[in-house]
Amino acid sequence: MMLPAAYARFLGLTLLATLAYVLAAPSTPEFQTRFNWARTKYVYAFGDSYSFVSGTQGYPRWSFIGSALNFSYTPEQLLEDEIQLNITGSDGANWLEYLTGCFEGKPSECAPRQLWDFAFSGADVDKKLLPLHHEWCVDLVDQVNEWTQYGFDVIPHPPGETLTTFWIGINDTGDTVHNTTLDFKAFWELEMQSLFKAVQNLYDHELRGAYLFVTLPPLERSPDHIGTSIAPLYGQNIKDYNTALLKHSARFAETHRDVHVMTFDAHELFYHILDNAEQYHFTNITGFCECSDPEYFWFNTGHPTARVHKLLAEAVDAELRRASQD
Repeated sequence: MMLPAAYARFLGLTLLATLAYVLAAPSTPEFQTRFNWARTKYVYAFGDSYSFVSGTQGYPRWSFIGSALNFSYTPEQLLEDEIQLNITGSDGANWLEYLTGCFEGKPSECAPRQLWDFAFSGADVDKKLLPLHHEWCVDLVDQVNEWTQYGFDVIPHPPGETLTTFWIGINDTGDTVHNTTLDFKAFWELEMQSLFKAVQNLYDHELRGAYLFVTLPPLERSPDHIGTSIAPLYGQNIKDYNTALLKHSARFAETHRDVHVMTFDAHELFYHILDNAEQYHFTNITGFCECSDPEYFWFNTGHPTARVHKLLAEAVDAELRRASQD
């Protein structure tokens, strides 16, 4: 399908905006792992319902493997686990599945890239900061703890062939928006401390190579919030969270020069598509349909459709290609 001209213009603009924090760092040292998307074989993911896939060894319809009620797993369980087709936070595949081509079955049998997805639907950053949505949910900090305890020496992750993605904070900003006493900016700093402590944990367990941090989408424009009195505050909180994320990802890049750190501005992409809906053949961007109607942007009150995920994957893929080094 030929994409709208506005989409191509967006790709050029967002590349500059989202990578500016990283590219502003001093020149790349010789010992940094050189990132090349074409040579990347392993994609790891940590996050929430926007990233999770359902697995035969996971909590049904919530995770690929494990839960807070069944935290441990064996190497055999991890390697035999299979992604279940089209069980995601949308009406079909999600952005990571489109990005990797790994839609079902054992990740080790996927091509051109394996998808090892440890994201958990309903996750916040850290249960010490916000309570779990359900007793079976695994926050991002524990997604990482689970992998470092049971998975790090099971699945390959050579630095020159590995990309790790982080997309988290959607539930955090939603869970706190009605809190009338919270100092939001100070709270996002606490969240970043927990998030990047978890990232450091992965680094210490030699999951390195390239990291991709994704900003939060403008959920104040979701069916649950658009036009409500809380929408302006919600939108500002999301922007402030994203600012904190970009600042801390840049700081991490400066202190971990052997990792290729990138960011992707999903917030700007969603805004762009919503503002140019007709060019993308979306006729309904304020309501939702828990169906497979391609004219809807939103699948439910807080999650986009598979078609939006596909557009997101295409945009991420384009930027990863542009960021690749020979």
